[in-house]
Amino acid sequence: MKKLIFFITLFLYPFIINAQEKTNKADGALLRGLDKVSGEVIDFGIKSGDTYLLWKLDIKLSECRYPTSNPVGDAFAHLTISQDKSESDLFRGWMVASSPALNPLEHARYDVWVLRCAMVSTSAE
Repeated sequence: MKKLIFFITLFLYPFIINAQEKTNKADGALLRGLDKVSGEVIDFGIKSGDTYLLWKLDIKLSECRYPTSNPVGDAFAHLTISQDKSESDLFRGWMVASSPALNPLEHARYDVWVLRCAMVSTSAE
């Protein structure tokens, strides 16, 4: 029993430490989509509050957060994913860039994961 508790603690320790770290909110996120049948991979940016149509998936980004101490180190994106304007969601929750398998989209054909948060420039060039 002690070994089990030790291994669980060892596994969860990085997540507990990261959960206590302060985060900032980004303007958007960079995501990656995979069509498992054709092998097609698409990287796309999306602003917070917007919906992106990827193949038959509607992907809405509520917000993207990143660690204050290491802005490029990780990303936490809250996504809602549905298919063909369906009433029910295929996925609703937080995806973590450094641990995509922690809370993945479960779909037979498509896969979506977070790469990083993105800041949208407001200055005119």
